[in-house]
Amino acid sequence: MFSSLPLTLLLFPVTAVLAATLTYDFNITWTTANPDGLFPRRTIGINGKWPIPTIEVNRGDRLIVNIYNGLGDQDTSLHFHGIFQNGTSYMDGPSEVSQCPVAPGQSFKYDFVVNQPGTYWYHSHMKGQYPDGLRGALIVHDNDSPHKSLYDSEVVLTFSDWYHEQMPKLISRFLSAANPTGAEPVPECALINEVRDTKVKVEPGKTYLFRMINIGAFAAQYVWFEGHTMRIVEVDGVYTKPMEAEMLYLTAAQRVSVLITMKNSTEENFPFVGSMDQDLFDQVPKGLDPNVTGHLVYSDSNKNPPAKEIPEFNPSDDFLLEPEDGKLLLENPDYSFSLDIAMDNLNDGANYAFFNDITYVAPKVPTLYTALSAGEHATNPVIYGRDTHSFILKHNQVIEIILNNLDPGKHPFHLHGHNFQLVHRSPDESGPFNSTSLQTLPKIPMRRDVVLVRPNGNLALRFRADNPDMSPPPPLSFFHSS
Repeated sequence: MFSSLPLTLLLFPVTAVLAATLTYDFNITWTTANPDGLFPRRTIGINGKWPIPTIEVNRGDRLIVNIYNGLGDQDTSLHFHGIFQNGTSYMDGPSEVSQCPVAPGQSFKYDFVVNQPGTYWYHSHMKGQYPDGLRGALIVHDNDSPHKSLYDSEVVLTFSDWYHEQMPKLISRFLSAANPTGAEPVPECALINEVRDTKVKVEPGKTYLFRMINIGAFAAQYVWFEGHTMRIVEVDGVYTKPMEAEMLYLTAAQRVSVLITMKNSTEENFPFVGSMDQDLFDQVPKGLDPNVTGHLVYSDSNKNPPAKEIPEFNPSDDFLLEPEDGKLLLENPDYSFSLDIAMDNLNDGANYAFFNDITYVAPKVPTLYTALSAGEHATNPVIYGRDTHSFILKHNQVIEIILNNLDPGKHPFHLHGHNFQLVHRSPDESGPFNSTSLQTLPKIPMRRDVVLVRPNGNLALRFRADNPDMSPPPPLSFFHSS
């Protein structure tokens, strides 16, 4: 995610319930990795190892993550992607928004209760740091899952893109006059579980829950399992009524959990594939292999066949999903605003991303600190600076955000602190939102926390502003684009 445009959304107070406590001690350090076998490079690991560990907790647990910045030459932070941090927004992790960066040689304690089930991930939220390695899965197990009786075992699969160069150099070239069109750096390859040849040992006749997470920087991926049908049962931490799918589209930061029942025979092993969406690349480098292949291994004595070519990409549509809990559409929004997304050049000749003609510049004081220290002025949007859009929300208001993508590229968006209802989506190339052409609104809309806005299209999203801090004045959640 090479461009971030935080948007502060200020709210008002809640309590949390503590349960079992799990503690992780992380020394964030440099190490060396070469996942495609072509280029060893400096990579950010934890406790001297990469890939970094999966964090696993049960719903209701208290999670403590003690980090020490052992990088020596870079600041850092951690964000627990998709976790609402209800009442603990100071644990959210975005540097210069909810906390100061953790400097080299310094420590920070993340301490919060996880009251959400599902599939998440954690990553650095310092500039473009996480594609350099600081990214991993976060799984919240749930004994009360409505789907728990439907599967025998769980498998976590991360899908990612990989660059041979480090992010500081790539971002410097990306945001420069030498790149006036804003063409994003194209990855060298795609990875599954941070390698090129993931193998999943399976048993005949058993059903597995595959938790799939796109932890990549830029590339969305099409995902499919040859010879097997998926049943979607969770997206972004929201349980869904099961829906069959032959192929998925995972944009950066999205998560999807599926049930797959294995065949009754051990005669064959089967490939599964992640294929980077090349529509996102301004130019496809000669010789780029956009695919990464793993295998369902029924027997070690079988050959692992190459993936077959497919005639076209035809992924399932997440707008057709329905949440298991049946929550109805949030009607009659209390507050509605539009965000026009555009890419344009500034006086330095570089191409930047804009919300409503403003490209974000981080404040010198983290936004949360301003909110908590401004007293009666905390509800005045002016104090949060000219280089962001600040919207003051009241507790439990229904909020509607209209996203107008004025760019010919696809763009994913993520909301911190909440998930949102997918209320309306325009056809491709339909231009800005027009209420006169509004579709029939879904009675029970799907919810998630990351969504793709189509090229030159628009979306309408709704959520309830129910995530305040423990102490007034209200702090924030925030919304950003990639």
